[in-house]
Amino acid sequence: MAELIRIYEENPNPREIQKVIKVLKRGGLVIYPTDTVYGLGCDITNSKALERIARIKGVKLEKANFSFICADLSNLSDYVKQIENSTFKLLKRALPGPFTFILSGNNNLPKDFKKKKTVGIRVPGNNIAQALVQELGNPIVSTSIHDEDELLEYTTDPELIYEKWDNLVDVVIDGGYGDNMASTVVDLTGPEPAVIRQGKGDLEEIL
Repeated sequence: MAELIRIYEENPNPREIQKVIKVLKRGGLVIYPTDTVYGLGCDITNSKALERIARIKGVKLEKANFSFICADLSNLSDYVKQIENSTFKLLKRALPGPFTFILSGNNNLPKDFKKKKTVGIRVPGNNIAQALVQELGNPIVSTSIHDEDELLEYTTDPELIYEKWDNLVDVVIDGGYGDNMASTVVDLTGPEPAVIRQGKGDLEEIL
């Protein structure tokens, strides 16, 4: 059974954050709020946890397109090939914010992602998500949690999320109502930025 932990976004309680960090470090799965929809995440370095998420999503881990949730852009060079100055400026304008940017991965990717040529980088404008990544000391691998209801697509009520995911994850963070629109996915591996999925972020505003 999952634990439901209430954390306030305006001022995340460090003790509650530490509780979640302990779960992440021992390979637990956590559902947490972002600046868009609620995400399902685990420690990027924990293979067993990554396998669990892939199983839940019904995909093979090596084929899964998970995002790397970062606290800021300081760790970018750990996972991404050197980027041009104009690309870095675009990222700085857009993040933190409701975007996922696809960039070319480098040779230092964690072992479970070694075969990946690209990675999705996300820096949510949400204090809870940022506090988790900062305290963990490395990115969280994340995927959006979809609702089976075709009309809803994303569940926004954390208590309903808890009811549904209680037996699949270890912690559900109640950070208030989530959004029902996912991040905008932008591919930065080509000559021009290309929107792969239009979501909450507006690329035109940051170009």
